[in-house]
Amino acid sequence: MLKFRKGCTVPFPEKIHEEYEINENSIIANIDADRIEDLLSDFIKMHNEPLFFILEIPSKLCDETAIKSKHKDIYYIDGCTQEESLNIVSRIGKLLVNDGLSSFGFGCHISHDEIMVGKYNVITIYSQTPENYNELLVKNKLKRVDKLITAWNTFTQNNPGKSVKIETDGKDIFDIPEMFADLGIYFAEQRED
Repeated sequence: MLKFRKGCTVPFPEKIHEEYEINENSIIANIDADRIEDLLSDFIKMHNEPLFFILEIPSKLCDETAIKSKHKDIYYIDGCTQEESLNIVSRIGKLLVNDGLSSFGFGCHISHDEIMVGKYNVITIYSQTPENYNELLVKNKLKRVDKLITAWNTFTQNNPGKSVKIETDGKDIFDIPEMFADLGIYFAEQRED
């Protein structure tokens, strides 16, 4: 059975497996929480080009521009080297993987490939050439399926998922912008969640 991020609870975990599907320009996968950091690191090592880090966290209530719907704040660190990107994973990987509210990932400034870790262990790799990631998927022992079942497919009105903020070593996701001020993290925009 898939091990979920500590901050995520799903009603039917037995229905979710480590698998992936390939679409025209993306790969969508369920990844065990214990493998997320390694998968991010492997993605980074595949790209010898400037990278960016992306962090999506819920907007604080006092920062909400419209109370009718929830929003998320988007932060970036641009122009990272592979070494800087791997250092980001090393510094806050456990914090991000444990948390249930954030989405995060890395992208490439030249190839425009991107990997995003979303809620409930759903990982998406965006690429014009998704077949370039076959070796990465095989290395992580993921099974290819025609139609992936994610946690989102199992939620109902009576059986929703639950995601919560988790502290790791006294820090939470809302501390990350201050923690990475020295790397030039910046607030880019607020989007509807």
